[in-house]
Amino acid sequence: MEQKYPLPPFTLETAIEKIQLAEDAWNSKDPVRVSKAYTIDSEWRNRAEFINGREQIVVFLTGKWNRELDYRLKKEYWAHTDNRIAVRFEYEYRNAEGQWFRAYGNENWEFDGNGLMKRRFASINDLEIQEKDRKFKDS
Repeated sequence: MEQKYPLPPFTLETAIEKIQLAEDAWNSKDPVRVSKAYTIDSEWRNRAEFINGREQIVVFLTGKWNRELDYRLKKEYWAHTDNRIAVRFEYEYRNAEGQWFRAYGNENWEFDGNGLMKRRFASINDLEIQEKDRKFKDS
């Protein structure tokens, strides 16, 4: 049986650890790596898009990171229960024309007993920014 540690029920410490693992995976910009944190039949709402299953996650993330260049994400703990975590996040990216954006949002995550995310609901808003106003720069 496939497992992704830490497993629920989450404590404050394990919820924060799960969030950091997700942030690290998303910042890798590797769609296959990211998809392995989700159940085979995971359900997503990302903005107004509905995505179902790992295969669709990989397709979605491949397109996302082909459009959102120099992507850099920061996630923060908001709340948790036994098998759910709420996260606040911001990320920055530029488009092919060189315009920078900062995206703000919230995610609600629900995990199965093996620590795989079975539901992800993301609400996201984008703000155009100038390059000089970026917060998340590669070191």
